[in-house]
Amino acid sequence: MAWQNPWYDPAKAHHSPEGFRNAADPDLRKNGDLNRWRKERKAQGLPLPPALGYERFIETWWQPADLSGTEDAVWWLGHACILLRLAGRYILIDPALSERVSPVSFYGPKRRTPAALNIDDLPTLDCVLISHSHYDHLDAPTVKKILRRFPQVHFVVPLGLEPWFHRRGARHITQLDWWEATDVAGATIHAVPARHWSMRTPFDRNRSLWCGWTIKTELINFWFTGDSGYSEALLAIPQQLGPFTLAALPVGAYAPKWFMQAQHMDPQEAVALHAASGEPVSIPIHWGVFELADESLDEPPRQLAAAMDEAGLDKSRFTAWKIGAKMALNKPC
Repeated sequence: MAWQNPWYDPAKAHHSPEGFRNAADPDLRKNGDLNRWRKERKAQGLPLPPALGYERFIETWWQPADLSGTEDAVWWLGHACILLRLAGRYILIDPALSERVSPVSFYGPKRRTPAALNIDDLPTLDCVLISHSHYDHLDAPTVKKILRRFPQVHFVVPLGLEPWFHRRGARHITQLDWWEATDVAGATIHAVPARHWSMRTPFDRNRSLWCGWTIKTELINFWFTGDSGYSEALLAIPQQLGPFTLAALPVGAYAPKWFMQAQHMDPQEAVALHAASGEPVSIPIHWGVFELADESLDEPPRQLAAAMDEAGLDKSRFTAWKIGAKMALNKPC
């Protein structure tokens, strides 16, 4: 018997009886595209190393996260992982801190820069947000460490992922559909649309939803886009839930564009979204750790700077951070 989506709501265009979909955007991939991409990147030896090598890249773009102090703050921990400290409460987003992001420990995308912190470094942890099921965002070994150290932590996840966390012993789980909200750790958290997909095995493609998150307190209004290709549909998010004071926008894993554009933004598209959102302070994410596409690790910050120049925007509001870097939130962004 074919699997049926137990969360299916026929009134919602992103739902289907078989799972979930990007109703506002066409699926640009064709049969055979994955094999074509793999063949081409192997023939061209892509991705190339950073221009000055991996060791120099780490020296330039990495530092250990400094959790000292008590002020409200945000840290970028590499790839899509964000840590927030808000009124003494800690919120962690998409923590993938393992050496590989893969169903097996010996094969798959390998970390090229060290983890900026370990779960044991956290003094406490109140909430974890997961944007979708891909291994570079939902990392089972990291989740296991979180549950061992912080068994009372509250996970907020998109539709379809609650059973996965139940099976691993999580006690407090809230799963949300797009535009639904919950109050956790002193913040109002909305699940918002993203243009992406989900899969952890050959048999569960799009059986769980993917999303971005907004986090609102008296101090900040933060939009974490999650893993997403560019879409005009995303503009509804700042229109309905903005204005945002802080954003995290993806700028990596975009090459080649013919293959990646339906699921990942390039820096030019991220700049367009930054501008359309009212130019909040924006953290470029989804780069610098794992080689998931054809661009080299050091290309996204160069392309981002060029795109900001071309758009004539204030580069201080959307510029590359070091992995592990921190920004205080004790004043308006």
